[in-house]
Amino acid sequence: MTLPLTMTHRTAPLADKPPGQLLIHEIYQSIQGESTFAGLPCVFVRLAVCNLRCVWCDTPHAFREGTSMPLQQVVGAALSYSCPLVEITGGEPLLQPEVHPLMTALADAGRTVLLETSGAEDISPVDPRVHIIMDLKCPDSGESAANRWENLNVLKPSDQIKLVVASRRDFDWAVDVIRRHKLDQRFNVLLSPVFGKVHPRELAEWLIASGVWARLQLQLHKYIWPPETRGV
Repeated sequence: MTLPLTMTHRTAPLADKPPGQLLIHEIYQSIQGESTFAGLPCVFVRLAVCNLRCVWCDTPHAFREGTSMPLQQVVGAALSYSCPLVEITGGEPLLQPEVHPLMTALADAGRTVLLETSGAEDISPVDPRVHIIMDLKCPDSGESAANRWENLNVLKPSDQIKLVVASRRDFDWAVDVIRRHKLDQRFNVLLSPVFGKVHPRELAEWLIASGVWARLQLQLHKYIWPPETRGV
């Protein structure tokens, strides 16, 4: 199921959204492409609107395009796939307060719930049953100043930190952050090369030489389908 894309205004949608509803960009089932859950069938609930503008973002269409849906309709759409794994993504999901009852409802229904978030928003209200996959933005993203470092004290050992690497400078910054905050002793740490910017072999060689305990991950969906394909 892919929802109709009707919103085109960049900033108005959240202000215009009826109370208790969610601005949804799309809902669909695919293969989880990232995190330690990579390769598993997964239902994706992609919320619209983001307050960051990472230069390598591969979902800019979610900035402006969305359809308002009642919470229970979103829950029903996600559960209709009978898939045990559901990821809430964006955009930036935590910009919409209704995402919290959405995640709780999905967890109550027995789903394993993943939340992919930029790391710029407060994660403390997130249901503890949710597996948080949180970015730390490297310098070449253009958004490293937005990192909310307080979130590191909120994350659970079952949560994951993702660093998207666009250059050697990004990698060196990531290694420094991992070591300084002992991230590899506290969480699953994911290092992801920007598709088309850093070759996976290059990142693998950097990682091996660094001695950092982190997982190199690829965006599997971009190798299964053409990288620009939507709804996968």
